[in-house]
Amino acid sequence: MAVFRKRTHTPTPKKKDIPAGLWTKCPSTGEMVYTKDLEANWNVFPVSGYHDRLPARRRVELLIDEGTWKETDARLSSRDPLKFTAGGSYPERVAQHQKKSGLRDSVICGHGRMDGLPVSLAVMDFAFMGASMGSVAGEKVTRAIERALKMKCPCVVVCASGGARMQEGILSLMQMAKTSAALARLREAGLPYVAVLTNPTMAGVMASYATLGDVIVAEPGALIGFAGARVIKETTNQDLPDGFQTSEFLLKRGLIDMIVERKEMKSRLSSLLRAFTYARRKPARARAA
Repeated sequence: MAVFRKRTHTPTPKKKDIPAGLWTKCPSTGEMVYTKDLEANWNVFPVSGYHDRLPARRRVELLIDEGTWKETDARLSSRDPLKFTAGGSYPERVAQHQKKSGLRDSVICGHGRMDGLPVSLAVMDFAFMGASMGSVAGEKVTRAIERALKMKCPCVVVCASGGARMQEGILSLMQMAKTSAALARLREAGLPYVAVLTNPTMAGVMASYATLGDVIVAEPGALIGFAGARVIKETTNQDLPDGFQTSEFLLKRGLIDMIVERKEMKSRLSSLLRAFTYARRKPARARAA
């Protein structure tokens, strides 16, 4: 009788528990980056250059001089005018996203200084219901534009959206007209407006204030368009070209004016706004010449 028995399997060593969120994977190349290093680099992957989504408050830190930011209309929150229940209660979904994102809605707005230049700023955050454009989002963008009129300063809107907020129906679509009308008044006053398009900027936002800027700036690799590529392909029954609806594709075709790296965005925007402000202050005879 055998004294020892041969092992029939090798025990699998247990992996050490790695805290969730310690590393972040690049959606483009699979590059793994320590999350704290990624955040310190404004959510831009160092090797691939992929621009990941940046929270709205971090975007304000990126663009506005320290100590000059004053948020406005911070308490605005969506109502439930249609008593929408498909897919769950709308107020409950809003409350869940407020708790998860720390925002009251998909837009934060206010004013501050950008390299010393006064500016009215609105920033959309995709983390809140896909930055869908509801009545509060449209109202905040409109108030940011009207604040620029009141302060006689430039206006900048950082756009990001997956589309209209279906829970608010026609009230969501009305925001396209409201924001566009406010921009028309800003243009009549001769005040500059710059739209910054980030990934993704789609649907109603793209069809309104995202494409009405005196200058339209986009981040590298941003998805920009009205309808999705699959819908367009099925509607036209045609194959779409490579890179369709990216900022690089649209730059070549003249829809946007420039692509700017995130870390250079503040200096480029301030330079543009100073040029606009200087041109506005010149005497009429000099402008005509």
